[in-house]
Amino acid sequence: MSKRNSAAAKTAARERLRQERERQAKRDKVKRQVIVAGSIVAVLAIAGGISYAVVQGNKPGYWEAAKDDKLVKPAHTSGKDGLTVVIGKDSAKKTLEMYEDPRCPICASFEQTVGPTVHKGVEDGKYKIQYIGATFIDTNSQGEGSKNALSAMGAALNVSTDAFADYKTALYSKKWHPEETEDKFKDDAYLIKVANTVPALKDNAAFQKAVKNGTYDKWALDMSAKFDKSGVNGTPTLKMDGKTLTGSDGQNAPMTVDDFNTAIDKALAS
Repeated sequence: MSKRNSAAAKTAARERLRQERERQAKRDKVKRQVIVAGSIVAVLAIAGGISYAVVQGNKPGYWEAAKDDKLVKPAHTSGKDGLTVVIGKDSAKKTLEMYEDPRCPICASFEQTVGPTVHKGVEDGKYKIQYIGATFIDTNSQGEGSKNALSAMGAALNVSTDAFADYKTALYSKKWHPEETEDKFKDDAYLIKVANTVPALKDNAAFQKAVKNGTYDKWALDMSAKFDKSGVNGTPTLKMDGKTLTGSDGQNAPMTVDDFNTAIDKALAS
């Protein structure tokens, strides 16, 4: 599915949802403004020799419009706007903050190498994980896969925290994680294909509907804004008690099991 087709499908879905929420009047107003603006731009392009394609490219796109959507919070979230996502046992006294971008290749390497050890610590009750999602790679590459994948992760979270964790693992796996230059996550069909490898999401009609309709697009944008305000400059980043966990180089996230165990043991003991 192309970006245009995917965006068009979600736009149509949003219109239906807004109709159900009695917001059609507002959308009609927006549509009228777009038509008028488009007509004016076209006239200016002809009269002034302006490149119409360039002007069109600078118009707000699907995700810009999604900022005005009504926020739908996934189940199993807390905090303001449902942006606190915690995975693990309530009895765990420590919380490991995990900052990741779905398209981040280093995040994928971290998840593939250290991920199983991280999640075993969660299962053993050593700590909980608070997930903070980023989408800066979309901004850097003018893509949309990070946002779209984060929205799909919200749909998985709405099913269960286990579904969320398993889906995140699948998205970062060697089989499914694309090269940073390939914006495969922009394709809803691709995200659903990956989800069908997760038992809790396989052929899950509610999950698939949420992905196709962009139910959690607004939530994904708000989550991304939370990352932007966090002061964290890159992914993956791990923090506990306000301190950043690093590997043996003292700068970057621990990218080996030994480095992670050393860093987490020190953090847990403090």
